[in-house]
Amino acid sequence: MKVGSFASVNFMAMVGFTLRATRVVRLRRLALATCGALVFLIPAVGLAMLQLPYDTEYEVIGYSTSAPTDPVARLQRKIDSGEIELQFDAQSGYLASLLRHLKIPVASQILVFSDTSFQIDLVSPQTPRAIYFKDDVYVAWPQGGSVVEVSAVDRQLGAVFYTLSQKKSNRPRFERQTHLCLRCHDSYSLTGGGVPRYIMGSGFPDQSGQLVSHQGWHLTTDQSPLSQRWGGWYVTGTHGNQVHMGNLIAKDAADAARLDLTAGANLTDLGKLMDTSAYLGKHSDIVALMVIEHQVHVQNLITRVNYDTRTALYNQQMLDQELGRDPDDRSAATLKRIESIAEPLVRAMLFVDEAPLSDPIAGTSGFSAEFVSQGPWDEQGRSLRQLDLNKRLFRYPCSYLIYSEAFDALPDLTKKYIYERLGEVLGGQDRSEEFAHLSDADRQAIREILEETQADFPRQ
Repeated sequence: MKVGSFASVNFMAMVGFTLRATRVVRLRRLALATCGALVFLIPAVGLAMLQLPYDTEYEVIGYSTSAPTDPVARLQRKIDSGEIELQFDAQSGYLASLLRHLKIPVASQILVFSDTSFQIDLVSPQTPRAIYFKDDVYVAWPQGGSVVEVSAVDRQLGAVFYTLSQKKSNRPRFERQTHLCLRCHDSYSLTGGGVPRYIMGSGFPDQSGQLVSHQGWHLTTDQSPLSQRWGGWYVTGTHGNQVHMGNLIAKDAADAARLDLTAGANLTDLGKLMDTSAYLGKHSDIVALMVIEHQVHVQNLITRVNYDTRTALYNQQMLDQELGRDPDDRSAATLKRIESIAEPLVRAMLFVDEAPLSDPIAGTSGFSAEFVSQGPWDEQGRSLRQLDLNKRLFRYPCSYLIYSEAFDALPDLTKKYIYERLGEVLGGQDRSEEFAHLSDADRQAIREILEETQADFPRQ
């Protein structure tokens, strides 16, 4: 069933911030809809008293004890000093001003109507939650919400979660959230080694926004076929004969299996599906959705690489101290461990196994132009942000997140290995099948762009 005119009634919503509980039953429902993790069945009071797994498994990181230095933390310092004043308006509260000061374009707006925010009573196909983003910050806004939901990528801590009250104040304050958000955003902690991460997924919801079947839910990245993406999301843009799961609802699991995906395809105007007048934008841009899927996938890997590498180095340091060994002598086992940790990031940054496109993609909001304009550019006018959107997402398949603060903050040994591997692939020494999607022209162009735009990338 196509979501239709106001009578009808999933990132699992990308920044599906689960920030506080209003009822235990609601938490259970959200847990099943979002992650299907048994940990969600623990009462909220009990969870609040538990120590975060990062504090024990990643002692060197200090996730809950370290002061964040991410863009939101920096904005808070400017608010506190009086350098910046957030403006409040009747329609969106602090949202519009917050986006301006964080330099997040309204064109990045994507709309999700799956049941994944802690403010779930406010989210429906008629009133989806809006998400806005840039390289290292995500802002989520449901209509009439008591808070704006915010997350930023910290160069050491990874994903850090906040709420901002929508009550007008002389000195607005971002409240850092840990335990409640991480009930969703730490899906791996049940088996150990979990890190704070973002989740983007897809599954058909019913008229209330709940998944009709957990078996039909997909965790999505740039490797996911378009036909498995964006269930529970609005999607505006054209994509030829390719189909996706967006703009549709199902009565139940059986109905979901019969849905005609073409019914939600090539939609350029949301006006027949919902009233967009309350939102800052009128779109849920398909290119923005594609970019954010790549972005969160690579950001999650950067966080894991940082956590695991620093922990491996810390563990060796402690052992060296105990045995009286030279701390500068890295053991072969530690170096091999670092290589195995970093290799998946190398693959993701070079778009290994990216799902190919069979028809051109075009967005509707102007996001593409704003995204590309950020550069940086080499002397030939090339940038890693340039989009292809015909056969693949980017013209030059190497992630722009190589310029991010989080990548820059990776341990030296890790960056050394990543740069060496990039050099081997781009220089043609590694011509293994997994990198066969990179032509000789691709490899040369990417290497030249990096040599001019990434200060510490080794020159030939």
